[in-house]
Amino acid sequence: MNTSALRRGISALLLAACALPAPAQGLREVVRERVEQLRDAGPSGPKLEGVSLTEGIARFYEQRDFAPAWNDRSRQEALITELRGLAADGLDPRDYALEQVEKGPASADPDGIAAYDLATTRSYLLALAHLFRGKVDPGSLDAQWNFDARTMTPDQALGYMVDAVKTGNIAAVFKGARPDHPAYERLRAALARLRAVEAAGGWTTIPGGPALKPGVDDPRVALLRKRLAATGDIDAAANDGSTLYDATLEAAVKCFQQEQYLDADGAIGPGTRNALNVPVARRIDQVRVNLERGRWLLHELHDDFVLVDIAGFHINLFRKGESVWSSRVQVGKPYRSSPVFKSEITYLTLNPTWTVPPTILREDVLPKVRRDPKYLERNRIRVLDAAGQELDPKKVNWAKPGAITLRQDSGEGNSLGRAVIRFANPYAVYLHDTPHRELFGASQRAFSSGCIRVENVLELVRLLLNDPAWDPAAIDATLANPATRSVRLAKSVPILLAYWTIDVPENGRVGFKADIYDRDPPLLQALAARPKL
Repeated sequence: MNTSALRRGISALLLAACALPAPAQGLREVVRERVEQLRDAGPSGPKLEGVSLTEGIARFYEQRDFAPAWNDRSRQEALITELRGLAADGLDPRDYALEQVEKGPASADPDGIAAYDLATTRSYLLALAHLFRGKVDPGSLDAQWNFDARTMTPDQALGYMVDAVKTGNIAAVFKGARPDHPAYERLRAALARLRAVEAAGGWTTIPGGPALKPGVDDPRVALLRKRLAATGDIDAAANDGSTLYDATLEAAVKCFQQEQYLDADGAIGPGTRNALNVPVARRIDQVRVNLERGRWLLHELHDDFVLVDIAGFHINLFRKGESVWSSRVQVGKPYRSSPVFKSEITYLTLNPTWTVPPTILREDVLPKVRRDPKYLERNRIRVLDAAGQELDPKKVNWAKPGAITLRQDSGEGNSLGRAVIRFANPYAVYLHDTPHRELFGASQRAFSSGCIRVENVLELVRLLLNDPAWDPAAIDATLANPATRSVRLAKSVPILLAYWTIDVPENGRVGFKADIYDRDPPLLQALAARPKL
């Protein structure tokens, strides 16, 4: 018998031994003593619905009158199956001491059984907590994080966990801990497909060289076919080894480019080639970090809300959880990134003026004014003192202008366009129209100074007002009057500015977005950190 088989045999004997009727009362007392020692050591580990992991373990056993939970072989095997299955959620089963759970107790005496039982319960509770609300605390990566965590009361959470052990329905409690959202299941399916590609040896890379365009005959075209076949972008019939770049291949490449947020020109230039050549392991990690974001956020996506997909340069209005409107957006440049947060849209402004924010004033506008004395006049920008009184720009010392405010008049050329949609936040960020509409045609649209520029924003204005009195004709009539007008919504609408670097539409295709703000690496690093067990 080899070493591995011997270890499995010993493990099986130990597991069988702990299923034998040990002196029940004596074992309960040993479990009680260990729980008391755990409590005396003080709280440790992550919070589980408001209580520490150690306190959760203690309450778990109190609800069971200190009876061991894992001295039943079928229960143990069910838990082992679920811990192994966490890999499908992008989590690492080793974080939950899977190997120790598989080995069973170190000895068949009450001390060995009790020690194993408490350690296994720790793995059980921790795994469920991570599935329920994420392994990584998002606030540790973003100090301004203000989304509500998915919650239930400690008694509810422990009640589910205790009942699952009592009934032996371990699989059901793990399933219930996962986000109940189609996008989460599509991410899990995407991860499984990518891991299958990795197990088969990954995908072919495309060597550098001149751009591959429709009509060319090049040996690299055969490699391109093989690469696209690996991810289902072309069927087996099209992966025929042909070196001719034909119309079928062109259509597949354009589809790939659209899904990867690239210019869909059908040519394999440097950008598309780089996207094709990203190793499958990196794509797997990209799905894993977005599964974690799903555990943070997907419970928020219900009822009526506006969702800004920052990395996807897109916005959607949802009603009763279904998208009823969508459009393209421009977001903050990498060095002036759009923040991730939630708020409530309460009012909007038609024909807005624009007060130049301090950062833009200091870094953008003042240098332009110093170079060009006509800049303010040409852009219809007024200078105001601290009391709001208008100043003559010619009398301002632009080398040291002091406490001034610059405000652009409403109308043609205003930086906010014709409408602003407002919601409380500490960043002075809002949704708005823009005179730079030509930039919506770009595939990558990180052009703003942090605010969200919305294409066809007046459509969203009408939908948010949700009032027959504010039909398109009424909105146009209001805009025709140069006066600035603010309109309060009859009912506030939640807005979420979120960051995802994966798209998984209903067709199951996977779109990988550029990580424009480099948020994936720190999250991946945090996912890799071993929890304290």
